[in-house]
Amino acid sequence: MRIESHPILSVARAEPFTFFFGEAELLAYPGETIASALFAHGIRVFGHHPKDGSPQGIFCANGQCAQCLVLADGRPVKACMTLVRPGLRVSPLDGLPQPPPAPERLGFRDVEEIAVEALVIGGGPAGMAAAVELGTLGVQTLLVDDKHRLGGKLLLQTHRFFGSRNAVYAGTRGIVIAEKLTAEVEAQKTVEVWLNSPALAVFSDKKVGILKEGRRYTLVQPQVLVVATGARERSLVFPGNTLPGVYGAGAFQTLVNRDLVRPAEKLFVVGGGNVGLIAAYHALQAGIEVVGLCEALPDCTGYKVHKDKLLRLGVPIYTSHTVVAAHGVEHVEGITIAQVDERLRPISGTEKTFICDTILIAVGLDPVDEFYRKAQEFGIPAFAAGDAQEIAEASAAIFTGRIAGRKAAQALGREVSIPLEWERTAAILKSKPGGIQARPQPPQLPVFPVIHCVQEIPCDPCAAVCPLGLIQVDPQDIRRPPRFTGERRCSGCARCVAFCPGLAITLVDFRRDPENPTVSVPWEFLEVPPPGTRVLAVDAEGTPLAEAELEGVGRVPGADHTTILRLKVAKEWALRVGGVRLRGSIPEIPPEPLPIPNEAVVCRCERVTAGEIRALIRQGVRDLNEIKAVTRAGMGACGGKTCRNLILRLFREEGVPPQEVTDLTPRPLFLEVPLGLFAGMEEL
Repeated sequence: MRIESHPILSVARAEPFTFFFGEAELLAYPGETIASALFAHGIRVFGHHPKDGSPQGIFCANGQCAQCLVLADGRPVKACMTLVRPGLRVSPLDGLPQPPPAPERLGFRDVEEIAVEALVIGGGPAGMAAAVELGTLGVQTLLVDDKHRLGGKLLLQTHRFFGSRNAVYAGTRGIVIAEKLTAEVEAQKTVEVWLNSPALAVFSDKKVGILKEGRRYTLVQPQVLVVATGARERSLVFPGNTLPGVYGAGAFQTLVNRDLVRPAEKLFVVGGGNVGLIAAYHALQAGIEVVGLCEALPDCTGYKVHKDKLLRLGVPIYTSHTVVAAHGVEHVEGITIAQVDERLRPISGTEKTFICDTILIAVGLDPVDEFYRKAQEFGIPAFAAGDAQEIAEASAAIFTGRIAGRKAAQALGREVSIPLEWERTAAILKSKPGGIQARPQPPQLPVFPVIHCVQEIPCDPCAAVCPLGLIQVDPQDIRRPPRFTGERRCSGCARCVAFCPGLAITLVDFRRDPENPTVSVPWEFLEVPPPGTRVLAVDAEGTPLAEAELEGVGRVPGADHTTILRLKVAKEWALRVGGVRLRGSIPEIPPEPLPIPNEAVVCRCERVTAGEIRALIRQGVRDLNEIKAVTRAGMGACGGKTCRNLILRLFREEGVPPQEVTDLTPRPLFLEVPLGLFAGMEEL
């Protein structure tokens, strides 16, 4: 199930080696995690829960939970964070793990303590941007990240970024931005990088515990701290929500776009924000069938151009619908969704059930800001950036990282200013999608672009790439939709078509045939139909228009994997054409009865259901710590990272005011770690 070819990503692997899962000998490649190597062989169940024997597999793929625990050479590890190596013996974790055999010899070393001017936690777009700013100013900086590569979520983004082309690389794919920022970090002489080095805790003596390279516990005392730890995905409570095959968009994109593994054949997406819409498009690019997407609100909350891309490709989008159940025994085999009323409650009798093997949950993000809050509590000068500060697009994370880097330098006494324009740009980049504008009248020209982007979103690459300056975006507010001025004749170069991040511009050319003009549309898939093929032309929102003949296929220099399809269409359709469709409709299967919501698991680690927690709330319990003591909800390996918000939601559903609820007391450690490491233990 490895991806061997991709329309955007290059696929190049080193020589494979063997490892074992149980008694089976399997192939893996250097740089693969245990989880990705197992998925590549179609293995989704990594073990079974000790409480009820339920199957366990990937959920977050980001080290935030413990659903993917396996035994590697007898030791429990997270499959999503542990690289596979030659000869490794991996076993499924069925029940509680047995203590590993005691090493023959143990040694203890002094715990290393170092002091730095600035510590940056997180090697994603915000953290790298902050480190570059600090390094440029000559600040001694340590950048730590828990992954084996810098880049964070940029490594998962194959689409072109929105935002400002001059400020944050807009119009460039996320994977390329990761390379650019990594090179900038590596060029800083005063910036040191520790990979595979998760931060564990912030302590009252103003030191930060780091598990250096995954083995050596180290205490770092920074004068200033920048927290750029990103976000964790929210979950939903519904029957079957813990089945292998139900996971977040980040986990899905990690497998597909970073690890080049095809984790699904048929995918259903829950959530119509940018994360869900983009992940669905990435799935299509990887050759995965997207059987549908549902959004509880009356319309998708992500960018309209992202939604329109899916509609043009024939993906059914069900607004005012939510998931009510996942079906399957050992893994996902189907999903039932239902229409919701104005209070977002499922309406009985409106169920629709689809066959799928994977359900992608994309219902929002929560900041990973524990380190920032603890630093504030203990008096460490600290600055948050990216999603750890405010959930927004990655383009905004880059810019807020730059600002945080400057603020950290100021706190150290460096004479550096933060331009007022930076704060304004950051606010624009973090803004939510705005209103829909009226489409402008087409110009009376032989060839011209048709701009289907009519929503207020921060984006300007189309104006930047037009060689004649005929497309304009308000430089004072790049959220306003672009417009074609028509002041001079368009050359028909199609650069705007190829470089638009939303694939929302087409080019209409009447020069050769006034009755049957050529319409150029963008295309980003491996399957490129040959000239002469009859395809279905659709409008920007996916409404079928008419059959069209594919006249030719081309590329625009520098357009980085975007193909241009040139369609011959009747002139009455030319201005409406937004794209083409090659796929048919998605069949449903007969609806099934609506399951009982109280059966849904809220605490994945300890298998505590919504019904158990509701019963305590109705008995008068108002303290999450009491619920934890009675049910063990929040006592599992993830430390309440997943279930806390879901329990708070149950209080809201039961009509309990937030001020009456005592929140969960956080653990002093934010990540599981063997206790011996704190004493400097090492095997000899």
